[in-house]
Amino acid sequence: MSELGDFLKAKRAALTPQDVGLSAGHRLRRVAGLRREEVAMLADVGVDHYTRLEQGRTTGVSEAVLAGIGRALRLTDDEQVYLRTLARPPARPRSRTDAQDGGMPGISAPTAALLDSLAAAAAPALVLGRRMDILAWNPPAAALFLDFAQLPAGHRNLVRLVFLEPRVRGLYAHWESVARDAVARLRMAAAAHPHDERLTALIGELSVRDEDFRRWWSSHTVKAADQGRKTFHHPVTGPVELDWQALRINARHDQTLVVYTAPPHSPAGQALRFLHSWTAEPRPSAT
Repeated sequence: MSELGDFLKAKRAALTPQDVGLSAGHRLRRVAGLRREEVAMLADVGVDHYTRLEQGRTTGVSEAVLAGIGRALRLTDDEQVYLRTLARPPARPRSRTDAQDGGMPGISAPTAALLDSLAAAAAPALVLGRRMDILAWNPPAAALFLDFAQLPAGHRNLVRLVFLEPRVRGLYAHWESVARDAVARLRMAAAAHPHDERLTALIGELSVRDEDFRRWWSSHTVKAADQGRKTFHHPVTGPVELDWQALRINARHDQTLVVYTAPPHSPAGQALRFLHSWTAEPRPSAT
C-alpha cells in the first residue's frame, strides 16, 4: 500500500456515516468508518477513480478530484496540502548529492546576527533544517533546553531529542501534545522529501526505539503549525509558559527559525532573563 493509500484509508476509517450526514442503514458494516463507495459519492467521483487513488495510482488526477476528496473526508487545511503532496510527489533527484541536499547546511551571516540579536533580548532561538535538525542556536536556547554542543552532531535533531533524550522530554509539561505535534510535522516533511534517505533513517530509528512514535506515526496525522504556546518545567526557573513562532528564513535549504518569547514584564519574561543571566555567569567548579 502506498503512503497515499494508507492516508486515505486512515481518514475514511476515522469517519462514520453520521459524521458526513449519511444513514448508517440496517446492514452490518464490514469496515470501520466510511466505505470507498461512500467517499466517492460524497466527493462526486467514480468509485473506480477513487479506488485507484487508494492504490497509489495518481496519474492524471485533477485538482477538482483532490478537492472533492478533501471535502468528503473533512480534511483540515494541512491535510489538504498533505493530500496534494502525496498525489503529486516531487521527482526523484538526478543524483545522490541532490537527494541529500539540505543535509547539514550552514547558516548565513545575517541569520547568525539575528540569533545574536535575539540572545540580547533573552529570547531562545533555534535554526532547524527540513528534518528538524538543529543547525544553530543561541545561548538562551541552550539555557532553556540543554547545551547542544555537547551532543554528537547526528543527535542534534529536535524530534529525536523530544523522544529519546530524557532531559528534553522532561522539560515539557504537556509532553504528549508536543510529541504528537512533532510527529505530525515530520510527516509533512516526509511527504515533501520522499527520497531523503536521512529523513527515512530518522523515521526508522524512532519507529524502532519508541512505541509512542511508532503508534502516532501510523495514525497519519499531519500538521504544519507555525506558532503556539508551550509550558516548560525548567529545573532552574520552575514552570514557565512561552509563546513560540516558526519563521521560514531560507527556502533553498528549508531552514526555519523557531523563537520562544514572553511578554517583557510577565513572570515568564522575567524567568527568561534570569535564566539567561544565570547561565551567562561562570559557575563555581565543584571541589
